[in-house]
Amino acid sequence: MLIVVDPHSGVPVYRQLMDQIRFHAASGLLEPGEELPSTRALSAELGINPMTISKAYGLLEREGVIERRPGRPLVVSAVEGDRARRRKLDRLRETLAPTVTMARQLGIDPADALRTFADMLREPDTAAAHPAEAGPRDRDATGPSF
Repeated sequence: MLIVVDPHSGVPVYRQLMDQIRFHAASGLLEPGEELPSTRALSAELGINPMTISKAYGLLEREGVIERRPGRPLVVSAVEGDRARRRKLDRLRETLAPTVTMARQLGIDPADALRTFADMLREPDTAAAHPAEAGPRDRDATGPSF
């Protein structure tokens, strides 16, 4: 499991952990039943306080993202289809919020924004996967990076 923490981002470290674990679970990078690293192991790997890991794990357990099993490692919770779908849509909504704000600030008509989004969903993901290979025209068309 790849987790990257930036202590200077302004987002509390426990929230960064939660967001990344939640994303990994929603996207399928972490499968239901897959074991998570222990608090000590993840703390040592990331160089952060074990209590921070414990706090993130506890909150994720309350949300139902992970399950604690007495005497055994924490695992990713099994989610039924509709709940998994809602989690993915919630994650998409979080990711799109800054883009929606920018569209409003630029005065872009909602119909034009929706059309642009729909067009982008239909396009192959080659430019997004390899931004260094995109030409200047391609970079300008995608807007600023976040």
